[in-house]
Amino acid sequence: MIEVENLTKYYGNLAAIENITFRVEKGEILGFLGPNGAGKTTTMRILAGFFPPTSGTARVVGYDVVNDSIEVRRRIGYMPETVPLYKDMRVTEYLDFVAEVKGISRKTRKDKIEKVMEECGAAEVSHRLIGKLSKGFQQRVGLAQALLHDPEVLILDEPTIGLDPKQIIEIRQLIKSLAGERTIILSTHILPEVSMTCQRVIIINEGKIIAMDTPENLNKQLQKLTQILIQVEGPSKEVASQLGKVKGVVKVTKKEEVSPGVWNYIVESSKDLDVRKELVQTILTHQWGLLELHPMGMSLEDIFVKLVTAEEREAE
Repeated sequence: MIEVENLTKYYGNLAAIENITFRVEKGEILGFLGPNGAGKTTTMRILAGFFPPTSGTARVVGYDVVNDSIEVRRRIGYMPETVPLYKDMRVTEYLDFVAEVKGISRKTRKDKIEKVMEECGAAEVSHRLIGKLSKGFQQRVGLAQALLHDPEVLILDEPTIGLDPKQIIEIRQLIKSLAGERTIILSTHILPEVSMTCQRVIIINEGKIIAMDTPENLNKQLQKLTQILIQVEGPSKEVASQLGKVKGVVKVTKKEEVSPGVWNYIVESSKDLDVRKELVQTILTHQWGLLELHPMGMSLEDIFVKLVTAEEREAE
């Protein structure tokens, strides 16, 4: 659906992106994750036909973004970081204007506008001035304009920026509901955005891709130790000491006391050695209370920090 190969863009002598290569399959939601200035927006703008790359190629639905720019634009819906809304227009007026610009016939325009407003949860504000809407509803209108011509591909650049927590959850759910029939690239620097919305993630830093996989696979590749959360009722110092003596355990960290005499511990062990049975046996032998035990994965934030830090060390 989207094929990018050795894509490079220079601004003067500065490489915004350099030799990035990736694919996005039909119906997939791909998260494009990186800090501000990493090259996310530059990549999105090239795919949307805003400007050409310095070198490399990008194809959307089989069309080259440079040589077949018009065909590409017919097949994508683009929601930039700052949505170009006309705030002195009412929602339906604005969408009617956008529909005309996109070449949607007057015969089908009304039905399409009503469909995308319903799809994006903006029908209730259809006759209100855009400038009087909350940030969350303005984002919904921005998404509606991207969907008007029923595109096969959606490119969303920081779609939840500036929203409050409730609005963020609503927009996330909306984006997830659009997957399947449409291919979506979601650019963000907000870590939970990717883990809660996307099936696969590309991590980009300083214009280069440093990782590309599912969050689960990245977790498996980078986590050298297994972490287990264990909740035990018993004398905390002795519990930590005895758990630390189990063969294969590297480190035991006492965390918070969840209730009188009940503590959470993080047990780290060799990745290739399952120590859960021995941990349970130790607790039962000492007649302590085992209330909880489950493996822990690295968060996407842990993965991101680890990858970026490792890259910075290699560059020094």
